[in-house]
Amino acid sequence: MTGLGDLPEHPDATVDVAEAFGFASRLSVPAFSVRDDHVPEVDDAYVFDPDVTLAVLSGFARNRRVLVQGFHGTGKTTHVEQVAARLNWPCVRVNLDGHVTRMDLVGRDAVVVRDDHQVTEFREGILPWALQRPCALVFDEYDAGRPDVMFVINRVLERDGRFTLLDQNRVLDPHPSFRLFATANTVGLGDLTGLYRGTQLLNHAQVDRWNVVTRLDYLAPDVEASIVLGRVPELAARADGADVVDRMVAVANLTRAGFAAGDLSTVMSPRTVISWAENLEVFEDVARAFRLSFLNKCDDAERSLVAELFQRAFDVELDDSIAHADPDDGAGSGSSGGRADG
Repeated sequence: MTGLGDLPEHPDATVDVAEAFGFASRLSVPAFSVRDDHVPEVDDAYVFDPDVTLAVLSGFARNRRVLVQGFHGTGKTTHVEQVAARLNWPCVRVNLDGHVTRMDLVGRDAVVVRDDHQVTEFREGILPWALQRPCALVFDEYDAGRPDVMFVINRVLERDGRFTLLDQNRVLDPHPSFRLFATANTVGLGDLTGLYRGTQLLNHAQVDRWNVVTRLDYLAPDVEASIVLGRVPELAARADGADVVDRMVAVANLTRAGFAAGDLSTVMSPRTVISWAENLEVFEDVARAFRLSFLNKCDDAERSLVAELFQRAFDVELDDSIAHADPDDGAGSGSSGGRADG
């Protein structure tokens, strides 16, 4: 991992929240005047949720440990990254999947060549590396981490955040501009729906160490539509583009209502809506793009219901709809074709 170049050791500028994030606030947040390679790219189409943004900004401004929870595809990690992008704050994202080990976080001994001789030296993991620099470390999929890995994180969640490297007999003090964030689909209490298999029950003592816990829900329909249009400019340029996207978002919200009511086990995220819009440009048929983007992910027993939700928004009947169902089994035909009648 490379260093942070000529970046100042401490924030040397301030950012006006109202100007940078688009909602009323008198808060000013410290920022860096220069960018480096670890600063995320600014997404001008991103729309900030005021409550979540203020929670994330408290992490940068007041060194609070912030956990962002919510459904998949709502933009939890992107929210943190886009705040960092506007503050020019270096940001490193670590996905805590089941393959991330304690040594990946802390470090390990490695054999290297020095002056034509092989020697063993300690190579720092991502946690001590980030801890000693002006850097925002984001643990993505936080509730999927292995228990032995999660206990490593406990110590840096404390107020002083000092971290002990046992292999080096060293105690590391966090850099004054080090910040810690995490994102999770659950809030550490497990997943009773089966939607997020692989997530873990988190130690409550660890969850209690997070200073701020915020929730990012799905956006209002008009806001979500504006994001989709911003991400897919080809669709936005069409005369009917705004209307098509409004209908797409309507389908997505119908699936979310069906999921909340227990009628569906698969929910359409904003990420899926964007994929649908992008696939529409590829396949040039809204029904076929819908099938390839979302319908084929659904349980066979639910495909006819999802097809009906599509018909409500687009007034187009899919092969999987109830009207095409086999009366012998009461389910949709499950045809692999992308044809839409009407």
